[in-house]
Amino acid sequence: MKKEPRKSTPLEIGHAPRPIFLTGGIALPTLVIIFAVLAALGGGTYYAVTKQQAPEETKVKGDLVTKQDGSMMKEPETAGGDKMTEEDVMMEEVDAMLSDDLMMDDLKEIEGIMDGETGYTGALLAGSLRASPLLDFTKADYDKAIASDRLVVLYFYANWCPICKAEFPKTQAAFNQLQGDDVVGFRVNFNDDQTDANEITLAKQYGVAYQHTKVFVKNGMRVLKAPDSWETLHYVSEIAKYK
Repeated sequence: MKKEPRKSTPLEIGHAPRPIFLTGGIALPTLVIIFAVLAALGGGTYYAVTKQQAPEETKVKGDLVTKQDGSMMKEPETAGGDKMTEEDVMMEEVDAMLSDDLMMDDLKEIEGIMDGETGYTGALLAGSLRASPLLDFTKADYDKAIASDRLVVLYFYANWCPICKAEFPKTQAAFNQLQGDDVVGFRVNFNDDQTDANEITLAKQYGVAYQHTKVFVKNGMRVLKAPDSWETLHYVSEIAKYK
């Protein structure tokens, strides 16, 4: 019996193979193309969002903020460590302006003192011109002090006297401790090359025979004369007793 020749299939005679399908009927190459498109779209979206956020990231970085000129500065904080609002910054600027105004007032007051608004012409040696000053003697300052109800303290000083040089810094220290404006002190030159006629007359008026003598005058009357040397606390206690 003769065998019949076997019929060839399309695959065997050079036909292209049919594509392999996945579940749902979508070919694998098509699915790959879809994934590629989605990936491209997703990457573009991410780039666009990142680009929009970039200025904010350069504007604030940690505690640093970008100024308009591109330089970086630390973000201002309050005393408690909290970030300052625009209102806080404005208030600080106002406080700084007020502080400058107060400083100007202080400078004007100092200038007024230098210009003689207190009425004193002698050099300030200790204390305060607005409170209880210790001054180099001038006749005008002495007359003004005597006409007031203040206690007037006179220290008769010779520039060659070692006791005077040792004691007078204690006089100055005492005046630096005084509170109030009820005392005026004077260093009166006595029997040295700086003594003038008014100082000679004053020494005679109060019976001063020695340098380093202290004289207290209250309401035009001498209330104390002491030629002995004093410590700072002794000055303070004696002044408190008579003022």
